[in-house]
Amino acid sequence: MSILKGRFKKTTYITLGQETPEDIGRTAVPDDIHPEVPQGLWRKCKKCGKTLYAQDLRDNYKVCSKCGYHFRIKAHHRIAMVLDEGSFRQLNNDLPVVNPLDFPEYEEKLAGLKERTGLDEAVVTGVGQIDGQDTVIAVMDASFFMGSMGSVVGEKITSAIEEATRLMLPIIIFCCSGGARMQEGMISLMQMAKTSAALKRHADMRLPYFSVLTDPTTGGVTASFAMLGDVILAEPGALIGFAGPRVIEQTIGQKLPKGFQEAEFLLEHGFVDAIVKREELKDTLSHLIRMHMPGCEV
Repeated sequence: MSILKGRFKKTTYITLGQETPEDIGRTAVPDDIHPEVPQGLWRKCKKCGKTLYAQDLRDNYKVCSKCGYHFRIKAHHRIAMVLDEGSFRQLNNDLPVVNPLDFPEYEEKLAGLKERTGLDEAVVTGVGQIDGQDTVIAVMDASFFMGSMGSVVGEKITSAIEEATRLMLPIIIFCCSGGARMQEGMISLMQMAKTSAALKRHADMRLPYFSVLTDPTTGGVTASFAMLGDVILAEPGALIGFAGPRVIEQTIGQKLPKGFQEAEFLLEHGFVDAIVKREELKDTLSHLIRMHMPGCEV
């Protein structure tokens, strides 16, 4: 029996809440072994703090299952949610970079964002189908310069509107932006008039434009094409406004009402037509196209 001496170790089970001072600091795992959790496996809800399994979150349209908070999503993910599978044809991809003010390090920042996000700019445009109905779509992406509107963004959106006019199709724009891009100065502000004029020509052909406001929609985008939709939809809880709440409070010296500039507040005051949950957006847009396009059955 002597050859077995020391071969086996006694296992001690400790009842939770009944630890002795000697038990404190003990671990069931050797010190040199550290469990590894893959990156991106879990996400934390910014509103309620719940920890969410990333795959479950993706399956639930990037909406928190506890509180309904709508996470910001990438442009191509949103396109996949809204358009019929395999129907999307991208327009005006990879337009040349411009730096009209010779802003320091601007080109380097754009190149870095392109590599990191896989996008050529802060908006993706193209032609696709929703329940078999043709439409032109533009989707802004906050991961690229906070969705700010520079000359390339304005050109891509204007071109998409003109393509919708040429093809006699409706256009849907998912707005998500921090406003005009300061690195391009007045050139970025010119895009407000440029996109609005293109929408006027589209409206003159009696074609519908559906605007979907997502978090956040602010600045020059709010002051131009975002609020020109024939029907204006918004996602729950989206921040929508021109100047941010902190800027307004500092300017007027007053505390703003709770929920000021959130989608629900704007609906109550007549700035948007409806708040639509993400899971219902495709059906809602499909119904709107059928209602407003000649020859479509409701």
